Amino acid sequence: MSALPPFPMAADQALRNNRASRIDLRGLKCPLPVLRAQKELARLAPGERLILECTDPMAAIDLPNLMRETGDIYEGRSEEPGFTAHHIRKAPTP
Repeated sequence: MSALPPFPMAADQALRNNRASRIDLRGLKCPLPVLRAQKELARLAPGERLILECTDPMAAIDLPNLMRETGDIYEGRSEEPGFTAHHIRKAPTP
């Protein structure tokens, strides 16, 4: 008789989907925030979130454009003291 996993599969998926990687990109100028975002997105599983902390004002334009190209989801941005946090979710696999 095999042991059951500690969480049902749906709960495990929900835990993974709510996890967010936070990357400090403060001080980096275009195109480095976008290049780092591409690299981080490549390692994420579908549904995982990425929060990018940027000081480059061009990131507000470049990151949503990158998401349109990759098919990933730009969930918006929030102004924090000293930087802008860009919220991205890895798109589900087609």
